[in-house]
Amino acid sequence: MRLMKKEKSMKQIILTGDRPTGRLHVGHYVGSLKERVRLQNSGKFDEIYIMIADAQALTDNADNPEKVRQNVLQVALDYLAVGIDPAKAHIFIQSMVPELTELSFYYMNLVTVSRLQRNPTVKAEIQQKGFERSLPAGFLVYPVSQAADITAFRATHVPVGEDQLPMLEQTNEIVRRFNTLVGKEVLTECQPILSDTGRLPGIDGKAKMSKSLGNTIELGMSSDEIKQAVFAMYTDPNHLKVSDPGQVEGNTVFAYLDAFHPDKALVAEMKAHYQRGGLGDMRCKQVLNDCLQTLLAPMRERREAAIADKRQLLRLLQQGTEQARALTDEVLAEVKGAMGLDYFSGLA
Repeated sequence: MRLMKKEKSMKQIILTGDRPTGRLHVGHYVGSLKERVRLQNSGKFDEIYIMIADAQALTDNADNPEKVRQNVLQVALDYLAVGIDPAKAHIFIQSMVPELTELSFYYMNLVTVSRLQRNPTVKAEIQQKGFERSLPAGFLVYPVSQAADITAFRATHVPVGEDQLPMLEQTNEIVRRFNTLVGKEVLTECQPILSDTGRLPGIDGKAKMSKSLGNTIELGMSSDEIKQAVFAMYTDPNHLKVSDPGQVEGNTVFAYLDAFHPDKALVAEMKAHYQRGGLGDMRCKQVLNDCLQTLLAPMRERREAAIADKRQLLRLLQQGTEQARALTDEVLAEVKGAMGLDYFSGLA
């Protein structure tokens, strides 16, 4: 069947977001939040939607919904703290946009269980969370839910890490299947905006930074808490004396200096000095502490200013959600119309 092209100019739209399972940390900042601020200020995109994905967070936190509820506002505060501007980006709450759930329901008929089980990202996360024997159905169909999120906003671009590329591939499969079935281009395929920043290790040197492991530096931490976290960081266990040559690879302090310190020449000089001996761990940690204090102090101030007026914060989320629904309602109506589920349309 030949597809009919839609007679409308293609807006450049970004959809991105986070699961509200805890406060955001410096790993989130260097991995995605910093890039979101750059994108919102770039002037290259017509609309940006940032989703607080509380419904998705419940797929593996159904036994603790209060944890998700409490962290919705915390994530919103972190967004404002890093410089997300509600005048340039619509911040909304996923569960308050019911059109996403209805779209997910229709899309589930377009994908097989075996295809979902083959999704590499889903397979890895099932293993990571220990869901091999007790897999929640909602968690398995998360790629379908994500496809609903992306297509409901006509998102053309989705910022992701490489591990999320299979999810976007599955979204585009659903888009092509639906468009072919209805004989016209109703849904929009998306493309990734890949992050060039690798995953930041936890302060204990473990590959994964996680609130549950207690190895993060949260964006809203106090000055003393930041210093305590930095000076507790994992370094080279064999670097026993200042005069000893040290190992840079696998050294968490240098991983953070690479990620955050603005003076790359200084970091390169420190690495060379550390490797030949004569540079102590405490000095390296002091340089990192100074760098992070400078970065996080203004974020902490913006966060405290936002939390002082909770009603205004809720209004911002309400406005962003209303703006989100205005678009998703339009897309859902178009999807249902293409499927012939618009029985009363001729009565107006």
